[in-house]
Amino acid sequence: MIKAIAVDMDGTFLDSNKQYDHERFERVFKALKEQGIEFIAASGNQYAKLKSIFGERDMFFISENGAVIYKGNALYQYRSFNHQDYQDVIDYLHKDRQIDQMVICGLESAYILEDTPEAFKEDTRFYYHQLNEITQLEDLPEDEFVKIALNINRQTHPHLDEELKVRFPNTIKLVSSGHDSIDIIMPNMTKGQALARLLDVWEMQPSELMAFGDANNDKDMLELAQYSYVMKNSQDKTLFDIAYDVAPSNDDQGVLTTIENVVLNLK
Repeated sequence: MIKAIAVDMDGTFLDSNKQYDHERFERVFKALKEQGIEFIAASGNQYAKLKSIFGERDMFFISENGAVIYKGNALYQYRSFNHQDYQDVIDYLHKDRQIDQMVICGLESAYILEDTPEAFKEDTRFYYHQLNEITQLEDLPEDEFVKIALNINRQTHPHLDEELKVRFPNTIKLVSSGHDSIDIIMPNMTKGQALARLLDVWEMQPSELMAFGDANNDKDMLELAQYSYVMKNSQDKTLFDIAYDVAPSNDDQGVLTTIENVVLNLK
């Protein structure tokens, strides 16, 4: 019996226009609550962004690829980098590799350099609703830091991800959210591991979990859940070998369709 459902956002729950059918979801969410089934948004996105998608709801939000968990409006749990380890990675990217277009992700806010191009700022504002501009990266603001997000330019830094793994083998992990978008996170801090912690608290088993995803940063979440669904539109072919089944594409509202058919029996 399924008691919890975790869904990724971009490429999974949201369509190609970053939208979803609000009325349909309202019906599904209400039916899940009536059956006591937990609904969890599990994303690399910032909590403030996730809340802007779902509004005021009694649900769980796993944000920043598993580092930060909220229950409704309340901070439920978080884990952050050692400050020196985090600063070392920032210094390497900024000073050694001359990269300035990256998002410094803290518990209270995300941060970008104020002298970065406006196009980068606009793109960042879309995903990070709590965002501050700072003048330098050598002395970061007071915060707890949970992630670094950047797009790798393969022309100027063709092997950056491999070089990061070699230089910081024990303090970081790299996951991709699609194409050359890279999130630098803590080892043992992923969506799947965050879900495993929630299952322990709820005294649930992976056999009672359904999960949906489409990208590399969904991999261990899909490996954890017995009822794991890779989206038909996924470009990560390895996920099709891991998943229990394939859901219709995000543009066909595959998450809602599968929940209606498999969990709520609304065929």
